[in-house]
Amino acid sequence: MRVLTTGESLAAFGGGTFVPTMGALHDGHGSLIRRARELGRPVIVSIFVNPTQFGLSEDLTRYPRTPEADRFIAEQAGADVVFMPSPEAVYPPGLEIPIPPLPPVATHPQLEDAHRPTHFAGVCQVVARLFDLVRPRMAIFGEKDWQQLKVVEAMVEAAGIRWPGLRVIAQPTEREPDGLAMSSRNRYLRPEQRDQALGLVRALQAAHAAQHPATAELLMRDTLEAHGLIVDYAVVRHPSTLMPIESFTEPSRALIAAHLEGVRLIDNAPMTVWP
Repeated sequence: MRVLTTGESLAAFGGGTFVPTMGALHDGHGSLIRRARELGRPVIVSIFVNPTQFGLSEDLTRYPRTPEADRFIAEQAGADVVFMPSPEAVYPPGLEIPIPPLPPVATHPQLEDAHRPTHFAGVCQVVARLFDLVRPRMAIFGEKDWQQLKVVEAMVEAAGIRWPGLRVIAQPTEREPDGLAMSSRNRYLRPEQRDQALGLVRALQAAHAAQHPATAELLMRDTLEAHGLIVDYAVVRHPSTLMPIESFTEPSRALIAAHLEGVRLIDNAPMTVWP
């Protein structure tokens, strides 16, 4: 496995399968890399903590950085190249890196876009920049960050010939044995908080008992609050536009974001279609 730090070194690996990450890798990332290897080599994994997607109230310096462990996990999962650029390599001084036009799914649903207003501008900026540097044929994104996945899909579709033939591949959420969605933030949970964090999983399970979106949303919120979680949102939405729906006669997605003593957790799941 090769470790690269500059975009110029990536030229020989164009046309591969790309897994962009912010590091602090775990087996959820490992599942993305293993899927990438199945789809086509070379497999390029980027590890870059992107400063432009952190809001004013979010601590960039607190984000976990574990470069040696990250390289080991990436290699074990099957990466051919790990791209670990500096901020200056991604955003060279004096070079303007534009933010692509944000698609409606990044600005209209009032989910992550409402609670982290500058987040998707930073995500689109860095993902577009990485696509320009890596020139992949496919890129793998996890379903846990469902709105981000839909934003990247929409950005690529709108980009036309900028990344010709690029396919965005969704990978199902990897979970801990108890059902908690794998996340770099889970390392901040104390052992005694684990049952509270599982309120997200139980809220999604409760939603499946409902036959109307409004009832599902009420059940999710009640479950989250019963676990002592502070709720940002607990909603049922159209799976692509993430706009509100009125019935379960079409596919839909339940999405949750909640806080547990400063740790922000997200999760989502498809809902049952009722005749």
